[in-house]
Amino acid sequence: MTDAHANALLQPWDGPLGAPPFDQVREDDFLPAFETAMAWHRDEIAAIAQGSAPATFDTVIAALERSGAPLARVRRLFWTLSSAQGTPGIRAIEGQVSAMLSAHGTAISHDAAIAAKVAAVHAGRHDMGLTAEQIRLVESSHAGFRRGGAELAPAQKERFAAIDTRLSALAVQFGHNVLAATGDWVLDIGPDDLAGLPSGLCDVAAGRAAAKGQAGRYHVTLDRTDYESFLTFSARRDLREALWRAFTDRCDGGAHDNWPVIAETLALRQERAALLGYADHAHYALEDSMAHDPAAAADLLAQLWEPGKRRAAEEAAELQALIDAEGGGFALAPWDWRYYAERVRRDRYALDGGAVADHLRLDAVRQAAFGTAARLYGLTFTRRADIAGYHPDVSAWEVGDAAGAPVGLLFTDYLARLGKHGGAWMGSLCVQEAMDGDVRPVVYLVANFAAAPPPDTAATRLSIDEARTLFHEFGHALHGLLSRVTYPSQSGTAVARDFVEFPSKFMENWIVSRDVLSGFGVPDALIDAIRKAESYGQGFATVELISCALVDLAMHRSSDASADPRAFVAAELERLGMPPEIGLRHRFPYFTHIFDGGYASAYYSYAWSEALDADAFEAFVAAGDIFDSTLATRFRDEILAAGDSRDPMDSFRAFLGRAPDASALMRARHLVDA
Repeated sequence: MTDAHANALLQPWDGPLGAPPFDQVREDDFLPAFETAMAWHRDEIAAIAQGSAPATFDTVIAALERSGAPLARVRRLFWTLSSAQGTPGIRAIEGQVSAMLSAHGTAISHDAAIAAKVAAVHAGRHDMGLTAEQIRLVESSHAGFRRGGAELAPAQKERFAAIDTRLSALAVQFGHNVLAATGDWVLDIGPDDLAGLPSGLCDVAAGRAAAKGQAGRYHVTLDRTDYESFLTFSARRDLREALWRAFTDRCDGGAHDNWPVIAETLALRQERAALLGYADHAHYALEDSMAHDPAAAADLLAQLWEPGKRRAAEEAAELQALIDAEGGGFALAPWDWRYYAERVRRDRYALDGGAVADHLRLDAVRQAAFGTAARLYGLTFTRRADIAGYHPDVSAWEVGDAAGAPVGLLFTDYLARLGKHGGAWMGSLCVQEAMDGDVRPVVYLVANFAAAPPPDTAATRLSIDEARTLFHEFGHALHGLLSRVTYPSQSGTAVARDFVEFPSKFMENWIVSRDVLSGFGVPDALIDAIRKAESYGQGFATVELISCALVDLAMHRSSDASADPRAFVAAELERLGMPPEIGLRHRFPYFTHIFDGGYASAYYSYAWSEALDADAFEAFVAAGDIFDSTLATRFRDEILAAGDSRDPMDSFRAFLGRAPDASALMRARHLVDA
């Protein structure tokens, strides 16, 4: 066993505002730190299980909440680095760490003594004088043990543990394959291949090539930022097709083939669900969601699917007419859609995406997000150059309230680089709680925006969609920062999967508001164009998103999908009538949400949360001020602060005084008459 005092990872974080010791992290310390922290946690669990005191909320549930603090710190720090700063040393132990954590968690769930004590508290929860918040924690703790296999027979527990261990390993393998396939390919083009591309994209691509000793060339990668921008602006149809095929073919065969990983994952998920008595993985996964069962989720998606297809067909006909009018002589293909849709936006709405990006510098968009939070919630954000991040790109921000009191600490990490997973996300290094004092949250935001060439990375430009992504993830950060609960398991974003995207989708509304856009110096005419163009392209956007969610649900409700998942996906898309001109937003061999994340059976959550967002934002619009202080305070208190201390439907009702109106989503997506 390692000497705890020699391993910085095992010490409490005593940096400013609870900052972790990034500058003291040594890769070699992680495995011994995990071993020691797990041993400490096992001792804590044993003390709870073997204690002679009666099983009460304090002796069992609260004690479980207090246990494992060092392990939580090490775990959060490791996975933060794994996703955002994955060095070879970190990558080399990801599988081992995942297996260790899986085995540790399963062993606790399968401990008959501790499970019995949790069950005893659960049985008497209504006779113990508990608060509603405490009763909810008891119920979720009991459900966690049950869903973790506590009630299985010994042989079934052994199989359950083996399944969980293997699923953890498969998730790591899936993610490694996606990273490798993404990093292995580059579109190498020359000065004659740049027609239509905005200067910002060219500058970034030139900088990449120069860094590899190829001055005068331009390197376009498979990062989504490059992919969507190139397909939107490049006048070279052959190059658009080459990039589209490389992007969508990732992990579909070859050295990084993920189809075998998907097949085994699906089979094991279904087997685990059956062990626990569920009809399938979808029923298991959605039990504790707002939807509660797959049928409710599928019903919402069905309301969007056919109107979305009809609108997409109208859009496709218009784009084909534009191609034909120019004598193109070809049928609209997936690599054409963004390019010609951009042409329509420019011609019909006078919306020039490149001109918009000229105003949306990264630093300015970040400051606009901070400014929006200041106006809505009275928050302040102060740069803390004295707090080290895990990479020079990372900035630390002290977050305070209107009275100057500390709220928490925020790290931002926005630029693409090798070693980072693709996409954008928010995470917590320390969650807010108040069991034994006021613990302030430490959260971080990660994105993969293509940086302007050094030394002027501050010149990094964002498209309007990338700016929306920044605001989206910032909404998650506010959810973590403004949490005000007692127990860590109920803190911040630890809510139902189809509720967690609500505050983040909600935050997106402000980046396209006239008030915020004018702050970037965007001319009124361009703001008008952005806002008018919001209604255009909703068919494409709806089909691209909802198709993924429908196939995800179907795949995890089927007992046959694992036999040949590639054929299953193809058959399901044919059954749905997927328009051939629109590709899935995420093809399944690189669909990390589903196979290396927490969204299996739950990708529908984005649409579900968008329905909540649309309804909530309509209230601000009806108030005549999207910064209405009364509504903002109520949103902060009833949605952001409440965490999982109550049912999310109760939180929504507390905010608006009624249940959500799902028709608001149809209005927001401009599909009412489709």
